Amino acid sequence: MDNVDDIVAGIPMNALADQLGVDPNTAESAVRQALPALLGGLQANAADPAGAASLAGALDEHPPDLVTGGVDLNSVDVEDGQKIVGNIFGRNTDQVAHTLGSNLGAGSSDLIKKLLPLLAPIVLSYLSSRMRGGGGISPDQSPPAGGVGDLLGSILGGMGGGTQSSQAGSILDMLGGLLGGGRR
Repeated sequence: MDNVDDIVAGIPMNALADQLGVDPNTAESAVRQALPALLGGLQANAADPAGAASLAGALDEHPPDLVTGGVDLNSVDVEDGQKIVGNIFGRNTDQVAHTLGSNLGAGSSDLIKKLLPLLAPIVLSYLSSRMRGGGGISPDQSPPAGGVGDLLGSILGGMGGGTQSSQAGSILDMLGGLLGGGRR
């Protein structure tokens, strides 16, 4: 199971769909569009030493308990998620949402805009879990030794191969220069 599947498996898709006002299949498709973008944006920010330090601090503030044993959507701090998304994508947030939404169909950029702040704290808790030895969603995976940048590289590198993986790669390619446009 790759890392996106790991994260998706921990999200109660029916509850998320209800919260977003869509059917579970649409919610899952949107999640699978948004996760690689969030991870890629984090990786782009972590490529800068100040961004890596900022991300390491953010991981300390997002303990793995949000993802341990499955995500409780009622425990997700959407306001915090908005800040995280703003830090990842900065002024490009609307364009990222539009680009990701265009893959899902007309009017889906609003869905992505609602989804990103829900997913961002989940992603940070997942990364925190992996950095602390993988005790969250998938305890069998251990983090790389080189820190958060290497962890993100291994997660995004793990998206190679398979239909979901090639879809994730094409999402990252499509977003291109938008990733890493955030503020540190």
